Amino acid sequence: MLRDRLLTTPLLVTLTGLAGLSMVVPAIHATLTNQDQIAQAFFYSGVIVLILTAMVGLATSTWRPRNVARSQLASLVGAYVLLPVVFALPIMQVLPDTSFVNAWFEMVSCFTTTGATVYDLAGRLPDTLHLWRGLVGWMGGLFILVTATAILAPMNLGGVEVLSGRTPGRGNDGLTQITRIADPSQRFLRYTASLFPVYLGLTLGLWLLLMIAGEVNILALIHAMSTLSTSGIGTAGDLTVLSSGLWGEFLIFLFLGLAISRRFLPETSLVSTNVPLRQDPEIRMALFLIIGVTTILFLRHWIGAFDVTGTQDWGAALRALWGGLFTAMSFLTTTGFESGEWDAARSWSGLSNPGLILAGLAMFGGGVATTAGGVKLLRVYVLARHGERELEKLIHPSSVGGGGGQARQLRRQGAYFAWLFFMLFALSIAVTMAVLSLLGLDFEGALVLTLAALTTTGQLADLAATRPIQYVELGSAAKTVLAVVMVLGRLETLAILALLAPSSWRR
Repeated sequence: MLRDRLLTTPLLVTLTGLAGLSMVVPAIHATLTNQDQIAQAFFYSGVIVLILTAMVGLATSTWRPRNVARSQLASLVGAYVLLPVVFALPIMQVLPDTSFVNAWFEMVSCFTTTGATVYDLAGRLPDTLHLWRGLVGWMGGLFILVTATAILAPMNLGGVEVLSGRTPGRGNDGLTQITRIADPSQRFLRYTASLFPVYLGLTLGLWLLLMIAGEVNILALIHAMSTLSTSGIGTAGDLTVLSSGLWGEFLIFLFLGLAISRRFLPETSLVSTNVPLRQDPEIRMALFLIIGVTTILFLRHWIGAFDVTGTQDWGAALRALWGGLFTAMSFLTTTGFESGEWDAARSWSGLSNPGLILAGLAMFGGGVATTAGGVKLLRVYVLARHGERELEKLIHPSSVGGGGGQARQLRRQGAYFAWLFFMLFALSIAVTMAVLSLLGLDFEGALVLTLAALTTTGQLADLAATRPIQYVELGSAAKTVLAVVMVLGRLETLAILALLAPSSWRR
């Protein structure tokens, strides 16, 4: 009976009810740690949200969308509009001196797995609010995993258009009938039931491993949730607070690999499982970028060490190498964790951090239909192969490209759609920078904040600029613009255009 009721309830109503139910977790934590006022704030907020959700659910129980595909995209956009407001309610109760814009911006950042914050993490927020931030980011990661499979993939969005070669925003030929009869809640609940146990199990596994490595319970849980969701949310800006040290970073590094390719998760129909793991284009591209960037950074600091302390300190050299490797992996997956050994490279060579390289890695992004943001590795790979083929044709005009039908499709239609997305991505950067410049930000600040929001890597504000940029110092208008861009970066421009396309309104 409950399942049938959920299937007939609009998707946005179901998500709002789940958001209210999730407030029980921080309420229990606050109760166990003798923070009664914080527990009351979360419990009462959750009760109010559940009551309002039940009322709206009853009022919309007979509603049926005329255009299911457009309704799915509208629910997806509506979730990023409404849910951060719901998530912000307990924060405003716990922190009465905060503004609604700050609380809302914080929750948009967490739910889009951006990880940008306007609060003093070390001093102002209690552990329960840190847990809430991590939990919202974790739910945001699960949400994008499910929607990428249940909503975006059938409409050839989110990078799937590169694989299928079909027009973005239109369903596959074989899915036309299913799209007409399937309700958004049905598809969402089906794929949630498939992905949630694995997602939860991996999170609990990393949490347990971090605690075995010597990490504090609550801190281990927050970093486990932040790793699986690639939100990079923590109690500090880097991982120097980890009691587990290098072992903890190594464990996080291993689990970050899940954001490189969809192959490591269930519902792998979005990727080709016939290709061996060593030939997977996303994995090969990720290894090339990580190893290449790490080598360049290490050589840069190694050459710089000649003028500072020499090159005989092998311990500092190895710490600098690990710091570069971990941080490159973190920013490629748009997580944004900074290794505790990242500063060791600067201490070893005396050179500053190469923030623009990290921004470039975040722009490349992770795998298709994962929790990572950015352009996505598959699109970069397809564009690289297309460019390689064009150079071959310049040298040998009569040559025939090999690799089979799939490779030819990627070099043609796949490359076309990848280039289309890349142009939309570049246009989004230009427009956002122009708006932020009109609001009073300088060129560097506008560029870094735009990349941080559009790639959902909020930590770029601390590392990519000459001077760290504090989100709290921005005005309300700039925060609103960045919040909108975070949603745009999370959903991708093609999905927004598909929702606004006149063809979707006529059907």
